[in-house]
Amino acid sequence: MEAAILILALLFVAFVALGVYVTVKVVKGVKRGVDRTLTQARRTVEDTTLRAKSYGPGGVVAELAQLRLSLRTSMRATQEALEAGAREDASLKESLELFRRLSAHGHELDDDLRRMERDPDRARVAEQLPTLRERTQRITHSADSLRWAARDRARRFADDELETLSAQIDIEAGALRHWSAEPSDASSASSASSASSDASAGRAEQGWPAEADRGGASSQGERPAITAPDPRQSHVYSWQKTSRPETTN
Repeated sequence: MEAAILILALLFVAFVALGVYVTVKVVKGVKRGVDRTLTQARRTVEDTTLRAKSYGPGGVVAELAQLRLSLRTSMRATQEALEAGAREDASLKESLELFRRLSAHGHELDDDLRRMERDPDRARVAEQLPTLRERTQRITHSADSLRWAARDRARRFADDELETLSAQIDIEAGALRHWSAEPSDASSASSASSASSDASAGRAEQGWPAEADRGGASSQGERPAITAPDPRQSHVYSWQKTSRPETTN
């Protein structure tokens, strides 16, 4: 009885622990999903705000918004391209590591641009614009180079694979069409066989034995060869007549 109670207690503790573990996992998954949704929503709102500022009247604020929007768009596209390619091509992992280092500079520049947007001294911000523009161009150029190199590499691999596949398909198509050369050979063999059969049939009808059968013609009762008539047998003499048997009365 005590053993049964102990087993039930252990099962209860195991079920409770399993329930707690599953609950924690579900809560963490939901939290990650909520954080991801909030981050995406915040990013969408911020991008929309920057796009609206860049379309506004020209000035320092519009210039800063254009720089931030260009930087964020380039970095995001490069990150997505490299992460997607690294799952299939291990050589892109080094490129992804280089992008992470570049991303640190990108985040630093984005923070500087955000601070410049809130800075009330527009004249001082306007003096810093050439430097900020140059930094943005350098970072976006590096990001674009990584992205296009990864895409060119993937497209090159796809072209090579397609070329190899096309060659294999051509070989297989040729193998499947091997019957196209057989009818002529088959007809030639059929013609030869038919001619041989006709010749044999002709010899059989004329009664001429084959070379292999001439030796056994007399033993098998076949037609003998034609011989010249004996001139002595052209006339029948009286003594050659058979005498009629005498009858006795």
